[in-house]
Amino acid sequence: MTAYINTMKTLSINDLAMMKQAQEKICCLTTYDASFSTLLDAAGIDVMLVGDSLGMVIQGCSSTLPVTVDDMVYHSRIVAAARKRAFIVTDLPFGSYATPEQALQNSVNLMQKGGAQMVKLEGAKTEIIEFLVKQGVAVCGHLGLQPQSVNCLGGYKAQGKDLHQAQRILEDALKIEQAGAGLLVLECVTAKLAAEVTRQLTIPVIGIGAGVACDGQVLVLYDMLNIVTGDRPRFVKNFMDGAKSIEDAVKSYIRAVKSSQFPGPEHSY
Repeated sequence: MTAYINTMKTLSINDLAMMKQAQEKICCLTTYDASFSTLLDAAGIDVMLVGDSLGMVIQGCSSTLPVTVDDMVYHSRIVAAARKRAFIVTDLPFGSYATPEQALQNSVNLMQKGGAQMVKLEGAKTEIIEFLVKQGVAVCGHLGLQPQSVNCLGGYKAQGKDLHQAQRILEDALKIEQAGAGLLVLECVTAKLAAEVTRQLTIPVIGIGAGVACDGQVLVLYDMLNIVTGDRPRFVKNFMDGAKSIEDAVKSYIRAVKSSQFPGPEHSY
């Protein structure tokens, strides 16, 4: 039995760091409401990411860009109200962290009103990360595919496939850690690159479409429950297949991540 899967105390960033040191995989799912928060928490999920992906799966938008800070505060608050154990990370949405001061004001709202323990922002914004950490805000970085920059990237495409791009992502990851971030999400990068980033960083690295070598995994909850209106991304597995209930599917996901059975090669780049 793993060290943290049965503990009922609220997990902290220190617990996640200890899980990396103990080589225990960290299980994360996006969560947007109190009902799923209660179910996922009871099933033993380690991290709930209140993601701006709610713009697509809850609000019906074509991207995450229309999501506002008020949206994030609302959904984070109702998730936090229901959970007892899981660590809560909440996204800073598009346009909400253009300057350190703006990032701090919105992070304070997410923490004070939304119950977030950590905020997540996209890109190697080291000046902003360092400023937030100095003000007592725990920060999660996000590299690789950055959905908030979809218009600059020209679409949702895997990152880090060429040597130059891979080197830049690795360098950015190291800079993000040095700036004081306590966690890093790698999205849609090659498994080889993700393994190297995970090896070099001392902070936990959570992958989504980034191979099995990461310290943990995250999926959009609706995707892994096969509540998908369009094409399922390559890195998603339908955990409802063969499951008797949603709770059973979530527990199956946790077991698969903890035992390094997910993601498989077919889910990686």
